[in-house]
Amino acid sequence: MATSFKALAELCEKLGATRKRLLMIDMVADFLKNLEAQEVEPAVSMILGRAFPKWSQQTLEVSWATLSDIIKRITGIDWKVFLDAFGKTGDVGSATKTVFEEAKVKRQVTLFERTLTIAEVRRSLEAIAETIGAGSREKKERLIEALLSLASPLEAKYLIKIFIGEMRTGFHEGLMEQAVSEAFQIPLNTVQKASMTIGDIGEVAVIAKTQGKEGLAKIKFKVFRPVGLMLAQMADGIAEALKEHEGKTSFEHKLDGARVQIHKLNNEVRIFSRRLTDVTESLPEIVETARKNITAKEVILEGEVIAVDSHGYPIPFQHLMRRFRRVHAIEDAAERIPAKLYLFDILYLNSESLISLPYTRRRQILAENVGGIPLTKQLVTDKLEEAERFLKEAIDAGHEGLMAKKPDSPYTPGVRGKRWLKIKPVLEPLDLVIIAAEYGYGRRHEWLSDYYLAARDVESGEFLAVGKTFKGLTDAEIIEMTKRLKESAIKEEHRRVFVTPKTVVEVTYNEIQKSPKYKCGMALRFARISRIRDDKMPEEADTIQRVREIYEKQFLKKGRYKAE
Repeated sequence: MATSFKALAELCEKLGATRKRLLMIDMVADFLKNLEAQEVEPAVSMILGRAFPKWSQQTLEVSWATLSDIIKRITGIDWKVFLDAFGKTGDVGSATKTVFEEAKVKRQVTLFERTLTIAEVRRSLEAIAETIGAGSREKKERLIEALLSLASPLEAKYLIKIFIGEMRTGFHEGLMEQAVSEAFQIPLNTVQKASMTIGDIGEVAVIAKTQGKEGLAKIKFKVFRPVGLMLAQMADGIAEALKEHEGKTSFEHKLDGARVQIHKLNNEVRIFSRRLTDVTESLPEIVETARKNITAKEVILEGEVIAVDSHGYPIPFQHLMRRFRRVHAIEDAAERIPAKLYLFDILYLNSESLISLPYTRRRQILAENVGGIPLTKQLVTDKLEEAERFLKEAIDAGHEGLMAKKPDSPYTPGVRGKRWLKIKPVLEPLDLVIIAAEYGYGRRHEWLSDYYLAARDVESGEFLAVGKTFKGLTDAEIIEMTKRLKESAIKEEHRRVFVTPKTVVEVTYNEIQKSPKYKCGMALRFARISRIRDDKMPEEADTIQRVREIYEKQFLKKGRYKAE
């Protein structure tokens, strides 16, 4: 029997109302157990706030402006009702629910005629994503309106959350892995390993339900199916990295570029960004480099693409991001902003997964299979002075700093840990999300040029403001940012515009202070945007827990200094 979307919405409502992790896991496990096999992946994706599987290249491409116009048409409610509700909750989904409830009372009829199912919602989302070309905007609007017209207030709340990708129930992917383990009675480490390999917990859940532990044990990498990247933590310096790795460490130049995952099967090459987006067409020279140099039939590699000047020296990251966004005049862009590939890891070679091998062995296999493609420059040492000289060499060459990789470490897709560490010679920048902006003054009076910066709360999924800045962007970037933010504007209040949290920026600052001004109790001092991180998704932004960790660390240092 088909499962109603209302049941999923009610589950999400319960998840948002509790912070007890075990209870959340139990609720989701019970829900998954009772689904039909074909409903499992869509349900898992939707509970996590995704319209499609993590690896899917399908996108809805629907702005908040479009969604809000459709909600107004369906409900016929004074928009002030929405704005008041949003002002109280700060949540677009909850405000939508309020508007639908008001419409229901006002019209004294139900807004829906029949029961929406999980499968039907997925089919509608696919139809919206597949609508492209001439007249696509109007067709998308008709499809969205048809879907929302069938929704109850609670269903509308969660449909909107899926559309904008902001679930905010506090139920994240790690908890979903535990729920899948519990639902289908499979050891958690088996589920986690399968999830790392296949890159999507929704698909893992389907295999767990239909094939059990044996099915998950057979999972292998699929070429052209991107997987989550292994992530690094920040280290205070060389000494911390050597101590953490208990001896020799593999230090490598940390390039100021865009991380890529390269897949090759026979003569076909595809390139994926760190967001797992297919960027093959934007980087024709990198495709050609891979095709010419890599002789292996089947391979998945990782590396960094940097933009270079006419002499081969690295130029700032923002220039490279223009290449990734370009879909027209690619050859002209490649001539103006040449890109160069450096490789540093190999995950899969000719039907064999290599991720459980030690890093040093993977690097050796990599060198043997990539022809003339350069690897990131490396120094393996346990000597502080040698590593310090290597760091200076990296900085002098125009790079960001160093990576420190534990020589015997396996590759853990999608996991951030201390086996890989980042070392930069400046105060650690933060990747934050813009949640609101204000119009500037003087010549900037028509531009949204003062930005509210937020970190993600792991517990609640909420984005919490930690400061604001008007510094760092060029006039051209501010104009482009104004256009981008206006498209995702939720509410305007005097000179301030609240937006859906989609844009990630890298932010530098002098220190983190205590502040009663913000809900989190902290604020960045002298914040400045150093670059726009179009290669990162909002869920990859730094967390409020990380901000607090940095604050506590510096506070302790200050305390010791005062005591001295």
